[in-house]
Amino acid sequence: MAQTLSGKTVAALATDGVEQVELTEPVKALKEAGATVHVVSLKPGQIQGFNHLTPGDKIPVDKALSETDPSAYDALLLPGGVANPDQLRGREEAVSFVRAFFDAGKPVAAICHAPWLLVEAGVADGRTMTGYSTIRTDLKNAGATVVDEAVVVDDGLVTSRNPDDIPAFCEKMIEEFAEGRHRGQAQAAAESSRPAAN
Repeated sequence: MAQTLSGKTVAALATDGVEQVELTEPVKALKEAGATVHVVSLKPGQIQGFNHLTPGDKIPVDKALSETDPSAYDALLLPGGVANPDQLRGREEAVSFVRAFFDAGKPVAAICHAPWLLVEAGVADGRTMTGYSTIRTDLKNAGATVVDEAVVVDDGLVTSRNPDDIPAFCEKMIEEFAEGRHRGQAQAAAESSRPAAN
């Protein structure tokens, strides 16, 4: 695979209950593309991966959220599982971490239940996206246009539905992460508030 992400550093935000394959397979793809990847979590040490409802492997954490900064990363990976994003969306430091990537226009890839975090961060409104079937009403209620497709790309945001979509998810994630910054929400808001030129 071409080293299209050489020199880029990606944060993979996850905690206990993460759907293991949705973390390990995208991380593997990112590393093969040349990226440096840090698994960032609420606490140092390890997190418990799951294969749906069955406990899987312990996954090493590279950085605790309290000791890192979104400005150190070029892009963000958000794996799913039910318990993982549900815990993260209840922690303001995790929600703020996610929001910072959107404010800066940095690309984000979220799969399965992970778009719950995007709802909590207030960044789903106006986006076209997908997610696990049971969270699509939540996405719609947050103002997103929701489609049932393997992978959806919307201005630097990549979303997918479930583990079956991982190959398509990884391909588009690497494309978007290679492109780099898109217009951030802060920039978009500033542009919309400027008076129109006569």
